[in-house]
Amino acid sequence: MTHNAPEFQYPRRRLLRGVMRRLAAAAFSTITDFRVVGRENLPEGGPLLVVANHFSFIDPAVIIRIAPWPIEFVGGFHLPSAPPAVTWIPKLWGYYPVFRGTGSRYALKAAEAIMEQNGVLGIMPEGGSWAMVLRPARPGTAFIATRTGAPILPIGLEGVPSIFSRLRRGRRATVTVRIGKTFGPFTAEGRGRERREHLDEIGHEIMRRIAELIPPEKRGFYSDDPAVREAARGTEIYPWAEVAEGA
Repeated sequence: MTHNAPEFQYPRRRLLRGVMRRLAAAAFSTITDFRVVGRENLPEGGPLLVVANHFSFIDPAVIIRIAPWPIEFVGGFHLPSAPPAVTWIPKLWGYYPVFRGTGSRYALKAAEAIMEQNGVLGIMPEGGSWAMVLRPARPGTAFIATRTGAPILPIGLEGVPSIFSRLRRGRRATVTVRIGKTFGPFTAEGRGRERREHLDEIGHEIMRRIAELIPPEKRGFYSDDPAVREAARGTEIYPWAEVAEGA
């Protein structure tokens, strides 16, 4: 069984993460006006995939702040959007790296192991925080969802990118976290191109659920407003499409 691998044990780093969770709660309480809408939608536990929009490198810290259960993450091996001075923080928490431009087999094994143990896994479907509007999902989230059969919890994050700019002006940013209702599970049918198209449609459904939880002007390609969709044109280009990390 996959979950017998020691590196995939769930939960892990309990003491360290407990300290980091308390520090995150104190920090957000101090420097932001932190609001949570929809706490009643939080399931009691896993197996569960937690998905959210990704506009800031500190989005995972916000998820940790509101998560009532131990949570693991998969994320990019390199953190190009994070200032070098803080890249040690996610590494200290510990996450399962995705090597962009590869099949990311290690992250997939980790995801399957966590779900086998009724765990909770956080993933940002867009695969990076290079834009301030919603973009199409990378295929990994849908792939993990179909391989594990786990339900999905959508979360919308608002105001996170303004935290540090407002702090420099001596003001507190308003951060709003909206928690939606779980949906899924999903299965993918067919092979080859047919299967990839099915996975892409699941990815779109995931992003539509997130779009419902963020301001209309931030919904990008998932907006009902043609002007908003047009303004988002170009942000769907994946910056690391030609990168092969870990090669």
